Amino acid sequence: MPTVVLLDKGSHNRKDFQCGIEPLDRYIRERAAADAKKSVSVCYVLTAHDDPSTIIGYYTLSNLSVEVTGLPSTLQKSLPKYPQIPATLIGRLAVSSDHSRQGFGEHLLLDALKRAYGARSVIGAALVVVDAKDESAANFYAQYGFQRTKSNPMRLYILMGTIAKLP
Repeated sequence: MPTVVLLDKGSHNRKDFQCGIEPLDRYIRERAAADAKKSVSVCYVLTAHDDPSTIIGYYTLSNLSVEVTGLPSTLQKSLPKYPQIPATLIGRLAVSSDHSRQGFGEHLLLDALKRAYGARSVIGAALVVVDAKDESAANFYAQYGFQRTKSNPMRLYILMGTIAKLP
């Protein structure tokens, strides 16, 4: 099974990564290492055991504040009465074209959710948020319990309590 590790600029071959979505390809090549160095986000890469320099896929995590008014009213009632609440953002998630449709997207997503859930006791976060690139991506996240926000149908969230129940 492939391994998920922190991006290492010197060990991982970022220049050959291609998922077919230019902004995601460009990000891993040009911005991921710099963002991590500046503590803007953290990038995790999925690598194969037989070639740990090849990036099968990646995701990023960072902090985010979410406007409570953008969440469903039933959820708002269960949250503290603050205008914003802390969340973890999965800013990017991509699998290389050579490895698509093999379950690596699910592997990356579940790894990201487990890390976010584990970090909630170190730095508070009530939910995890993703901004889906398109309807297909939104449907992918919905399979794992993500819900659409009221304010933006391409922004989805999942509660930490729901993450705790995932396999």
